[in-house]
Amino acid sequence: MTMTKEEILEVHRFRHATKEFDPSKTISDDDFEFILETGRLSPSSFSTEPWRFVVVQNEQLRNKIKNSSYGAASKLPEASHFVIILARTPLDIRYDSAYLKEQQVRDVPKEYLTRRLEILEEFQRHDFKLLDHERFLTDWAVKQTYIPLANMMTAAAQICIDSCPIEGFDIEKMNQLLDEEGLLEDGHFTISVMIAFGYRKKEPGPKTRRPFDDVVKWVK
Repeated sequence: MTMTKEEILEVHRFRHATKEFDPSKTISDDDFEFILETGRLSPSSFSTEPWRFVVVQNEQLRNKIKNSSYGAASKLPEASHFVIILARTPLDIRYDSAYLKEQQVRDVPKEYLTRRLEILEEFQRHDFKLLDHERFLTDWAVKQTYIPLANMMTAAAQICIDSCPIEGFDIEKMNQLLDEEGLLEDGHFTISVMIAFGYRKKEPGPKTRRPFDDVVKWVK
């Protein structure tokens, strides 16, 4: 069941930011649940899991997103599936939040809860200084959402499904739209990034990257 190194590299060569999707092709429920599961299983700092994956299949909401995001305009409605990754805000990811206390109780024995949250406070307050400004905690959560983003795109490519990450939107306008749709849960979430999934309409050009030696530096 182990993939060879060349097979793994072929998956990464196959994956590209798909600009146009074939509207006649739809991803099966089983395949898309597999993609979402790889996102759910992704690692996060202190196991906070500061994300939510909103799968938008509703045509009306898709049209609102299309009209509000220049990055999504060419992907909707053609994409088979469209996901908005939300990041949890300081209301949930500050060390003393109810969300983290509930999560920590679920994950570890109660006798370790106090110490674990103390370590998290030390990390947020002193190591990364995330408590110096409210935006810092939000940015910390947003950065982590790119881990499941990458994992889902790679998993999709492994089963020959295309994807495109989307940052082309005004954060305030998109948050306002999502809040009106009741998706931000009274400020507990903010938009991070979006992903379109489907099947390519045409083959892309050759993948280009900077030379290996320009990207990788060894310190021996």
